[in-house]
Amino acid sequence: MTTYHFIGIKGTGMSALAQILSDSGETVQGSDVEKRFFTQDALEKKNIPIFPFSKDNIKEGLTIIAGNAFNDEHEEIQEAKRLGLTYYRYHDFLGEWLKQYTSIAVTGAHGKTSTSGLLAHVLKEAYPISYLIGDGSGMGHADSKYFAFEACEYRRHFLAYEPDYAIMTNVDFDHPDYFQSIDDVVDAFQEMALQVKKGIIACGDDEYLQKLHAKVPVMYYGFSESNDFQAQNIVESEHGTSFDVFVRNTFYDTFTIPTYGNHNVLNALSVIALCHYEDMKSEDIKKISTFGGVKRRFTEKQAGRQVLVDDYAHHPKEIEATIDSARKKYPEKSIVAIFQPHTYSRTQTFLKEFADSLKLADKVFLCDIFGSAREDNGNLTINDLIHLIDHSSLLEIDQTEVLKQYQDSVLIFMGAGDIQKFQKAYEEKLKLAD
Repeated sequence: MTTYHFIGIKGTGMSALAQILSDSGETVQGSDVEKRFFTQDALEKKNIPIFPFSKDNIKEGLTIIAGNAFNDEHEEIQEAKRLGLTYYRYHDFLGEWLKQYTSIAVTGAHGKTSTSGLLAHVLKEAYPISYLIGDGSGMGHADSKYFAFEACEYRRHFLAYEPDYAIMTNVDFDHPDYFQSIDDVVDAFQEMALQVKKGIIACGDDEYLQKLHAKVPVMYYGFSESNDFQAQNIVESEHGTSFDVFVRNTFYDTFTIPTYGNHNVLNALSVIALCHYEDMKSEDIKKISTFGGVKRRFTEKQAGRQVLVDDYAHHPKEIEATIDSARKKYPEKSIVAIFQPHTYSRTQTFLKEFADSLKLADKVFLCDIFGSAREDNGNLTINDLIHLIDHSSLLEIDQTEVLKQYQDSVLIFMGAGDIQKFQKAYEEKLKLAD
């Protein structure tokens, strides 16, 4: 019996996959940098060993799974190849593993993690399942009926998968370091659609997904009447959002989710559509109301009259959706956005769009750009974004106490880099004040 060694085990997808293999009875270990990441907690709970990177970790008898963040020059990958060990990239291994199950890929430019988390929550209320979510959560089950997983379009990695079903939330231009244009992104999703084996649940309100060609049935969901699954009569309250679902213009049932914003209604509607198609009972699908959320997606803490929100939003559309959720959940509070742009290429491409989405907040603090070691920053600086937003200021890590003045406010810490260190620094300042 082999031992699976994960190179870069603290990555969100890698961590989740390691947990799935461990739960399925496999022997698992991994290596990574020594810096602590939030994904470590779950790995440590399952007693999965984590070693510092070293070619000495690589020994005969291991099966190697390498994270996509590391190139072929990495010392452990080099050693694995020298020894002739069985070797996979993350997405290639996952593509093989999921063939054992009825697999459901959740893909799209935005909403993948929240939707895959929601889907896993509803399915596991009725069946033994396995799931892999992009927040680092993963669970395996020996008797799984379904495998729900997040499928990322970056570098067309999702083309390693041939899922039974796919939920497609939207198509948008992102990852400008790889995709050349929106047409390039559309082509990637079209390629993915042709690999789906049983059915596609796609957002019919998305102009690009409307043009999808597939070899399997495509069921559309959304707000417009032309969709197969339509949400109507949306009502927001202190408990969340309720809405009626119509299936081909016939009333089906009323559902409640504990979140706010149209994007969350659409995410829930996609899950309802998939479960309805698989003949799940309405009362089981209604357990959607008890979903506790996924990591780093509108994750809240209370600090006196302030609400601190940690969110992964790193694209203008995601920022807009996150601020919209905050406005709807806390209509009486002002909104303070603390945003760290992620990569120079994305910041340069969407500079004006970032400014427009951030202007929806009452006050904006900008942290320096979190750059990739593999990219050139050109002449771009955070000041280029600051100049486009009148009510914005630069925030340094040792200046977070300035946030104390925004009482009775929602403070949203947004970004895909290390924005969490700013929230942590501010929480430490609050403790000192106490």
